[in-house]
Amino acid sequence: MKPLYVLVLAAGQGTRMKSELPKVLHPVAGRPLLEHVLKTAGALKAKELAVVLGVGRELVQKELASRGWKKLHYVIQDKPRGSGHAVLVARSWLRPKRGSLLVVYGDTPLLTAQTLQRLVDHHMISGNAATFLAMDVADPSGYGRMLLDARGYLERIVEDKDATPQERAITLVNSGVACWDIQMLLAVLPRLKPNNAKHEYYLTDAAALLRQHLGGRVGVVRARNPDETQGINTRVDLARAETISRQRILEHWMREGVTIVDPASTYIDAEAVIHPDTRLWPGTIIQGASKIGSHCEIGPYSILENVVVKDGARVGPFTRLRPGSVIEGKARIGNFVEIKKSIIGEGSKVNHLTYIGDAQVGKNVNVGAGTITCNYDGFYKFPTRIEDDVFVGSNANLVAPVKLGRGAIVAAGSTITDDVEPNALVVARTRQVTKKGWAKEFRSKHQKGSGGHHE
Repeated sequence: MKPLYVLVLAAGQGTRMKSELPKVLHPVAGRPLLEHVLKTAGALKAKELAVVLGVGRELVQKELASRGWKKLHYVIQDKPRGSGHAVLVARSWLRPKRGSLLVVYGDTPLLTAQTLQRLVDHHMISGNAATFLAMDVADPSGYGRMLLDARGYLERIVEDKDATPQERAITLVNSGVACWDIQMLLAVLPRLKPNNAKHEYYLTDAAALLRQHLGGRVGVVRARNPDETQGINTRVDLARAETISRQRILEHWMREGVTIVDPASTYIDAEAVIHPDTRLWPGTIIQGASKIGSHCEIGPYSILENVVVKDGARVGPFTRLRPGSVIEGKARIGNFVEIKKSIIGEGSKVNHLTYIGDAQVGKNVNVGAGTITCNYDGFYKFPTRIEDDVFVGSNANLVAPVKLGRGAIVAAGSTITDDVEPNALVVARTRQVTKKGWAKEFRSKHQKGSGGHHE
């Protein structure tokens, strides 16, 4: 089998998005559009991946690097002049290569590896000079129409703006995805001309040139689901892709043994992992690369972002788990609780109205309602450490940095500023003062002064 290379075209300006952010960095299911395409293409075991970038390339390269994409080859297209021009500027990268080139667009996040593999396999087995991924659509407006010969090979592709009324009636359209013989493509690229309504260099014109000048066959593979090939040009397209991607993710995890009580109100990002026999209640949002163990109960109406929740834990309702938090097995995080960058130990309970930040909480700890770790002094963040078997009473303030030793008990209403020894009882509040009969006396004087009337 010949080696496969992938070229992702991602230099489009995306003006219809009306955004300062490069189009290919807009997220679907928590992952940038371009990264969806790169991950899908990466599953094909290509020898090398290259990306064509234009305006905003510094932002794109920085974002991809931060997400672990260190070995991409970048091609710069300073002024986008069509898909053919994008491949033309990549010629120096292509020249020494032999094999097949898969060209995909960076704004097609719904493409699947199965569809691309089917296209690549057909191309390599058939010996075609090029093979296009096509789709049958009910409304072909805006797409390039694919004109086939009597044997089913592609004759040429006519862009929508250049098509005659008869050609516009054709419903077989070009997805933009194609697999090419590299050396044959390089031979015809210099013949591309911007002779069209948009004055751009169309890569699709290379198909006709392959037939005319090299006698090459150009095949067609039909996508089984047209949704896969949809490009993102507007925020409306982005929302549709989000809906389709989210449904795919939900169905995947349900097939893997996760119970999702109300899929319509549950959101799971593409990077998240959930183990079997966990149940997600309505209004649950799982973001980023969160990892949820088995036999967990999550929600309702809870947000988990880049966290780890281990087997048998209970989170919710109305809980927010912020990045860096780890909830150990069988721990319970309850209603109106926020956990930030903290570890909650096995079997511990943080059940009500509590903020825990920058803390390490041991096993079998009980944190009472209204407890706050005071971790920020306006300039710096400080840690709190709560060892195993500690009981923290309600409405306690733990002023970091502070450590509660194993088995300690913190009285309700205390403000703790110093470390507490193991197994100690700490009471840090003013002593209660009771004045017998004072309230009755006060009311009597008040009523006399106001003539006994109440407003």
